[in-house]
Amino acid sequence: MGLTFDSIAGYQHWLTTQPSGCSRTVEDYLSRITEHSHLNAFLEVYAEEARERARGLDDKRKAGKPVGKLHGVVVALKDVISFKGHALTAASKILSGYTAVYNATVVDRLLAEDAIIIGRNNCDEFAMGSTNENSAFGNVLNARDMNRVPGGSSGGSAVAVQAGLCMVSLGSDTGGSVRQPADFCGVIGLKPSYGRVSRYGLIAYASSFDQIGIFGLTVPDVARVLEVIAGEDEFDSTVRRESGNQGDDPQDTSGDPDGSLGSSKEDPDRRYRIAYFREALDHQGLDPEIRNAILDRARLWRAAGHTVEAIDFPLLDYIVPAYYVLTTAEASSNLARFDGIRYGYRTPEKGVELTEFYKKTRSEGFGREVKRRIMLGTFVLSAGYYDAYFTKAQQVRQLLIEQTELVFKDFDVLVLPTSPTTAFPIGEKMSDPIAMYIADIYTVYANLTGIPGISLPLFTHTNGMPFGVQAMTSRFNELHLLQFSHLIMQHSSNE
Repeated sequence: MGLTFDSIAGYQHWLTTQPSGCSRTVEDYLSRITEHSHLNAFLEVYAEEARERARGLDDKRKAGKPVGKLHGVVVALKDVISFKGHALTAASKILSGYTAVYNATVVDRLLAEDAIIIGRNNCDEFAMGSTNENSAFGNVLNARDMNRVPGGSSGGSAVAVQAGLCMVSLGSDTGGSVRQPADFCGVIGLKPSYGRVSRYGLIAYASSFDQIGIFGLTVPDVARVLEVIAGEDEFDSTVRRESGNQGDDPQDTSGDPDGSLGSSKEDPDRRYRIAYFREALDHQGLDPEIRNAILDRARLWRAAGHTVEAIDFPLLDYIVPAYYVLTTAEASSNLARFDGIRYGYRTPEKGVELTEFYKKTRSEGFGREVKRRIMLGTFVLSAGYYDAYFTKAQQVRQLLIEQTELVFKDFDVLVLPTSPTTAFPIGEKMSDPIAMYIADIYTVYANLTGIPGISLPLFTHTNGMPFGVQAMTSRFNELHLLQFSHLIMQHSSNE
């Protein structure tokens, strides 16, 4: 039986008595990755590099040198995060043969704190999708039920944690691409506030929505990784530059060094003011079993002394349309750079004039879903339609931000379902993109408003698949989000 650890803190405590502990751990994970290669969670495994890194960390520990916060932690990266000298494709044919020429800021910060990067994960092409069926390199399979999707777009990163192929992984979340696969796979998935984590080195889908997120098995593990990767970055002007008040300090997200989420600072008897959108729980598309589970949990929270209230949010039905208008417009602009001239795939056909060359390269290099979103985005930005669609969607976004600020004047936490259903069978929604888009109704809200959100695996459906609850707080209030999450996960484990 392989090595198992309850948490990063437990693993690092074990390392103190194991002179070759990092090397043993890496070999164990490499063996698991090979054993579970059928899941297609990894596009590339950095086996020799990980071994060399592990040996160096073991030597560092033996020499009595100070170790980093993620010393020996085995991490996987979604194939949209730049790692210098390694292939970077965004799971797309258009970037075939491309090698990253610099590190993303998050990669530099992981390495600086002694993490071991073991490989890059499969995903939906250019992070566009909710099932991981849009990768140029084949589907990722859900380890819980291989006939069902793992969610997307960060499906490979979610499955890597779910199947025990790494300790934590990084994904990206533009409209739920960390939280939804976390929900489908029964792991924790955090999307930080927009501006909490640098996007430098993240391949852009929709720049005003994208955020790097974290998958893990425990809230303290996720908090520890956030503490490492968060914070100001001179390469990304959208990252928050001031530390804010004490509760919002990005360096205070994991609290005590043992990963206790600052429980010594937090009042253990704190009572939270919790809200949920009445329209969200009453939505006709929500699985009744998911609805009842969340309402039952709300009753338990009330019984524990917390305030839980249903509030009206009449803008719910405008969320998905506004999201897809804005993100496809940004995708149309961002993906214009992939033209086959400077790098990546180019059509093999010879003798075509330049415009035709661009058309053929992009038609052959991009997958169907990416082309669909580029065309939608180009349409909403076109003359005659810009004001009718793009401008209106921006106005809806501003209304959402204003309404959200009002919600958090009265409440500490907002809870919603993460997804209206559990993981569904492979191929079920591929012929109906509108149904696929509507399924994002509960996750895109946090990206439109820039607030942090986390998916917590609390339940098991009668169909055998996991599902959870999504919690959100005001922008840059990750500390309280993580403390609340830690509390309800502890209560869940004690039931």
